[in-house]
Amino acid sequence: MSLHDQDDPALRAAQEERLRAVWEPPKGLFLRWTDTNNNAVGVWYVLTAFVFMLFAGVLALIMRTQLAVPENDLVDPGTFNQLFTLHGSVMMFLFAVPMFEAVSIILLPQLLGARDLPFPRLSAFGYWSFLIGGVFVSGSIFFDVAPDGGWFMYPPLTTRTDLSGLGADIWMLGLSFIEVSSVAAAVELIVGVLKCRPPGMRLNLMPMYAWYILVVAVMILFAFPPLIAGDVLFEMERLLDWPFFDASRGGDPLLWQHLFWIFGHPEVYIVFLPSIALFAMLVPTFARRHLLGYPWIVLAAVGTAFLSFGLWVHHMFATGLPKISLAFFSAASEAVAIPTAVQIFVFIATLWAGRVVWSTPLLYATGSLAIFVIGGLTGVMVAVAPFDWQAHDTYFIVAHLHYVLIGGTLMPLFAGLYYYWPLITGKKLSDRLGRTAFWLIFVGANLCFFPMHLSGLEGMPRRVFTYPEAMGIGGLNMASTIGSYVIALGVAIIVIDLCLSPRRAKAARNPWQAGTLEWLAHPQDESWGIRSIPLIESRYPIWDQEDFVRKVDEGRFFLPDAEEGRRETIITSVLDARPVSVIRLGEPSWKPMLTALALGGVFILTTYHFYWAALACGVLTIAMAVWWLWTGTAEIPEKPCKPIGHGIELPLYISGSASPGWWAIFITMMADATAFSGLVFGYYFFWTRHEDFPPQAMADGPGLLWPMAALALAVVSWLCTIAAREMNSGARVGFARLLVALGIVASLAAVVAGLAGPWLSGMDPTLHSYPAIVWTLAIWTAAHAGVAAIMQGYVLARSLAGRMTPRHDADIRNVSVYMHFFALTAAVTALTLGLFPLLA
Repeated sequence: MSLHDQDDPALRAAQEERLRAVWEPPKGLFLRWTDTNNNAVGVWYVLTAFVFMLFAGVLALIMRTQLAVPENDLVDPGTFNQLFTLHGSVMMFLFAVPMFEAVSIILLPQLLGARDLPFPRLSAFGYWSFLIGGVFVSGSIFFDVAPDGGWFMYPPLTTRTDLSGLGADIWMLGLSFIEVSSVAAAVELIVGVLKCRPPGMRLNLMPMYAWYILVVAVMILFAFPPLIAGDVLFEMERLLDWPFFDASRGGDPLLWQHLFWIFGHPEVYIVFLPSIALFAMLVPTFARRHLLGYPWIVLAAVGTAFLSFGLWVHHMFATGLPKISLAFFSAASEAVAIPTAVQIFVFIATLWAGRVVWSTPLLYATGSLAIFVIGGLTGVMVAVAPFDWQAHDTYFIVAHLHYVLIGGTLMPLFAGLYYYWPLITGKKLSDRLGRTAFWLIFVGANLCFFPMHLSGLEGMPRRVFTYPEAMGIGGLNMASTIGSYVIALGVAIIVIDLCLSPRRAKAARNPWQAGTLEWLAHPQDESWGIRSIPLIESRYPIWDQEDFVRKVDEGRFFLPDAEEGRRETIITSVLDARPVSVIRLGEPSWKPMLTALALGGVFILTTYHFYWAALACGVLTIAMAVWWLWTGTAEIPEKPCKPIGHGIELPLYISGSASPGWWAIFITMMADATAFSGLVFGYYFFWTRHEDFPPQAMADGPGLLWPMAALALAVVSWLCTIAAREMNSGARVGFARLLVALGIVASLAAVVAGLAGPWLSGMDPTLHSYPAIVWTLAIWTAAHAGVAAIMQGYVLARSLAGRMTPRHDADIRNVSVYMHFFALTAAVTALTLGLFPLLA
């Protein structure tokens, strides 16, 4: 492919003016609420997550002040329980994960040379869900109804309404809402990395940051859904008295621990790997050379992610597990240190082989690695079961956790903040203030958390609001408290530095002299992101490709114009980044915010037992989602193709596996299937824990007839949809519509048949865990049948309205993906509920 020059200044000026008109964000704060540009959404995301971090830090200071001296009475035990529960919950759910997603939403389009990620409205929806849920959970402490059962919320303390009040419902339903935003962001990031890379950027040329974000987003798909499944069981016990965790009625509290820690331990790496991704970007810049060992660090990142899902049981060593389980999970917990060490040594080797330019971002990076390594070494210690039995639930674990999180999340984010602030705002932060803050945070972290190792070994349990003077650990706790205030002073200096930033002069373009695509951004901060989408031949194109920046700026690559006045970017193939199509992105809209508000109403109103109002909000959410999809997706363009430059024309409409929408529904259903597997795991977990599961009095279960009937109807619905897709593709539109209509009938009938089994069998879900888990699986599958009917109805309406044709068939192809997963869900449910009791 030859690159020709476009030397007409008037042509370039006209192209730039059209791009500016399309991408200029709305003026004024109020109008920006409608914005769906990922850069604007990402900035709001970052600011909100940062505020939540400061809020959680204040809670931590109150706790440390309470523990500074023995037998202190600054706060009462109930308030202290609320403080440590909210501190952990906010830091993990409202800061660490959302912050990495926010930074990625800002950086990925620029790193990938794209105008935006493929679903900017989905990012906006995720932000509003995060904000509403975060305010709901965090604000509860001001009304003395904050959750008080720890960020892990172990039953039965938290599921018994006489032992825990409204706070447990606020935590569970509020954070379930936030988990929706996390999964939405993961879908956006995965599709963005796979489908929005610039031409030529094969997988082996991707920036390391993109690799890490891809790995972490996939981890979210498999880590968060088990917690969502656990949330479902948890709330059904609290709201409906279904005994999933009540041992007196066949439940088991350990089921919650399994579902929680299958999420909880991978989450440590979900927040750690994006920090390593920031190192992977700034270390080569300040080493002035390419990153060494690119294939090895990619494999190490994938290996870390894989192993992280085999470690959750090391949080449960004290629960009386079989010795074989202890040995396996202990070995796995130690093995994860190997790929982690590979990544750290790659950075050290790159610095060793390069010509290091010391800077404030690099100072934070090296300091954070030092702190993280200490946390990693204590992690290897607690991976040994006999040691864990002694240290479990002591302040030794608190020290280990905070060394890992401060060294693996907080300080790396500050490194990224100082590194990328010129990219986001065009202004550099102060080196003097930044280095002062670094040393305060570094010294404060060690002063605060290192003594906790000793106080823990001396026997101080975690989550206690005071301790007797006779323990002799008052000095250690005072040192920890002083250290916490030193950390707070360092963070305060960073906040001051950020506030002073707008007064400073514009920084030079690419002030660090980096080699990756994001630094094509111009200090004048043009709103379109990148002037033309480049052809990539290197991992560091600014360093390696001749006149690269000039050619991009002059529009000499691809898609340098916005002739039709639409926001557009290029879609490429997954493996080798061949140009496939031009996608038109969503315009600024209120729909994401309104949809998030409606969905938030479902969770919030359910918390206060306003079930009819919550149901109304659920119906409104579905209506909003349909309106959003109807007006904002699968638009039939005014022409089939669009020239992107250099004699290349790309289609404006694609469907099937080449399209971003197909990938989005596939990824979403992977998360859905993982949540469903968590519920199925619950069923078989009970079977392994109880000799009489199902109990003899309930051995017949829901019977065989109705589960098999529900399965047959689900298969009919699935086959009708697949056949309709093929009929529509063959221009037999009438037959396709008839088949879709039959599919709707079959889906609705599957709802009835799926619920009829446990209903007609008289299974009371409050009596025992068996009928409770049977009803849960039946309701889950029936709900999916209902969603299938809605989707099929949507497809039929689109066809009747002329918005879906044999050529433009993305709607039915995307719904077909859902139907595959629905049929699989129905099969697993039928076999589990209908056949398994007969075999068992």
